[in-house]
Amino acid sequence: MSTYEARCRVRLAAWEQSLLKPPGVVARTSKRIQSRINQVLPAKVHQTLTAVVKGIVQSVQVGLDYAPATPPLTGLSLQERDERAAECLSTYKKLAAAEGAGTGAGGFVLSLVDFPALIAIKLKFLFELAHVYGFSTKEESERVFILHIFQLAFSGGDVRAETYRKVRDWNHVSLLPPGDGSVNAMSLRTFDWEKFQTEYRDTIDFRKTLQLIPGVGAAVGAWVNYSLLEELGEVAMNSYRLRWLTLE
Repeated sequence: MSTYEARCRVRLAAWEQSLLKPPGVVARTSKRIQSRINQVLPAKVHQTLTAVVKGIVQSVQVGLDYAPATPPLTGLSLQERDERAAECLSTYKKLAAAEGAGTGAGGFVLSLVDFPALIAIKLKFLFELAHVYGFSTKEESERVFILHIFQLAFSGGDVRAETYRKVRDWNHVSLLPPGDGSVNAMSLRTFDWEKFQTEYRDTIDFRKTLQLIPGVGAAVGAWVNYSLLEELGEVAMNSYRLRWLTLE
């Protein structure tokens, strides 16, 4: 094991502890505020987000909308892949911020457009990241793994803990024979889309709602989208580091 990989193991242990710690006062308060906001938001907002997340079912099953043109990278060390991944994340954070600023400046109607646009940016990033770490998104199991990364980044409580365990043990699960109950997590047909949709909506609604405020929508839209990509990037890179280190 290289010195870099040893340092990664230490950082991953700290990340796991932080990821799974119980929510603090601020998080619990935000959740309550968020629930109240959800109750007064126009039905059109909820309907739009619901339709968008349901649309992921078809798009991820096929994968053609998000699959990178270049094949998975080979022959690189974990450190080299991390460097490539950081460059990829930087590009997508800027793209998400620009998209959020543009739609945020357009008020309520364009802010609704931002929901599907931001999901598309996130998925494009995750598909490209998979290839950076050497995994082919042509494989159904890799596309399901991407959905688990997405869910890990945008969920809380028991769902986050359950999803983390699946991500952590993915290399073991992928070797189990067909028909084993544990393999259900790897199938797009048995993936829990309702839970996926609910957790995603509840996690981002509070911040995305701020984008609808007149006069500050552009600034908020840029900040929210940038921060959401940053959070997703941290979770995604650590998830692939876990897989790399458990392959050894």
